[in-house]
Amino acid sequence: MAVTGEQRMSDQDLPSTKTDVTPRARPPESQAQPPLQARSHRPRNTLLRAPANWLVADTSHALDTNRRITQGYIQLAQELQALLDPDFRPGGASRVLSNWFAFAPHASQEAGKGMLGANLARAIIDAAQGEPSESVQQALQRSGVSGPERLVAEKVGDTLRWFGLSHDVAASLGSLLSAANLDVLADPRTLWISTWRFARVLYEAPGATALEAAEAVARTLEQLLLDGNVAIYSDIAGAAREYLEWRKRSGAHAVKSAQVVEGFALRGASSDEARRAWVYALEHVKDSPLPTDFASALPGVSGRSLVVAAFALFEDARRAASADRDALIAFANNYLAWREQHDAVQPAFTPATPPAGEVPRTALMLAMTPTLRLPMGPVAWELSDYTATQRDRDHNLLTSKPTEYNWAVFEDRWPAILNAFELGYRHQEGLWTMPQPLIESLDLIEVD
Repeated sequence: MAVTGEQRMSDQDLPSTKTDVTPRARPPESQAQPPLQARSHRPRNTLLRAPANWLVADTSHALDTNRRITQGYIQLAQELQALLDPDFRPGGASRVLSNWFAFAPHASQEAGKGMLGANLARAIIDAAQGEPSESVQQALQRSGVSGPERLVAEKVGDTLRWFGLSHDVAASLGSLLSAANLDVLADPRTLWISTWRFARVLYEAPGATALEAAEAVARTLEQLLLDGNVAIYSDIAGAAREYLEWRKRSGAHAVKSAQVVEGFALRGASSDEARRAWVYALEHVKDSPLPTDFASALPGVSGRSLVVAAFALFEDARRAASADRDALIAFANNYLAWREQHDAVQPAFTPATPPAGEVPRTALMLAMTPTLRLPMGPVAWELSDYTATQRDRDHNLLTSKPTEYNWAVFEDRWPAILNAFELGYRHQEGLWTMPQPLIESLDLIEVD
């Protein structure tokens, strides 16, 4: 799906790869194996003069964009937190509740892991053009999959073999889940249903051969993640940059929340709508739990107006007593998250026109949903933990709870994201342990 309208983002809109902001804290899961990386000398297709003509996607572009977006989020998280907490310093934690942008680098990093999995899937498919693998393990080995990610890919790949897939096709699909939650696959119901869904997506994929179909699945995942990453950054981060510039022009620390809703002219927002949302938040900020169904609570208020109201609430939080400050920040975060999930990213999951050459995105996300996780420093939110606290939707013992959700569906995704926020708030020091780059440089991604 092409990025159009407000979602289009040029290289000038992305943060530079030479940013001065360097995450200083240790990366997530630092006691484990090093993060999944593309190998600089991965085996290539040596028996063909060139890769098959349908292997045309340039994965380095997606990974470069993701890396720059993640770095941009880190910059914004630190700048906005410094407004809320004058004692905050980059590289450290904060005594004040974290702003929405502190979560964004971790989510962007997970999107990057999915893109890197698509790159590894293509490496497997490319190598198979010249010589098919004799086992799933061999296919993964010669594409450079190692560490904990190898365990997930092997488990998924070996299970996919039961559906009649070749070693290379099974390994390529397994690599798409290489950064996923291994523990949830210990439940045979989750493993079997997830792999069956992957097999069904493959059988419905375009392509004259199974390898071509597998490449279509990998391409769909990469483009879905890229579309979502770009859409959110263009929208939410773009608005934050505009806001910070507007604050400077308006006198920075002298800015009051009422000035924000009346004077910050964000494209697509209305000052009347922003005021409604701001007043509603002030009236309900002490509710427990905080209201989160903004479609019902604020009918007619656009998502962009919620963004303006969120920035006004940040200004209120700067001046509030500590007892009220965190609640104001949490309300603002929910406004930003609603815009992010309800408006900005949803078209990436459910495009109005299915992109040519792809598999259905909702079906692909249904297969991937049970294994979703979000590392935040030393802790990780996992969908399986969240669903364990929820009712059994189908009351069927043959299906596990995680398989009853689809991340592409907003109604499934929204409560889960709010649950992830709660975990991050309880482990703020870990939340400020910002992720390190997945790849050292783009030279690690070879494009022949």
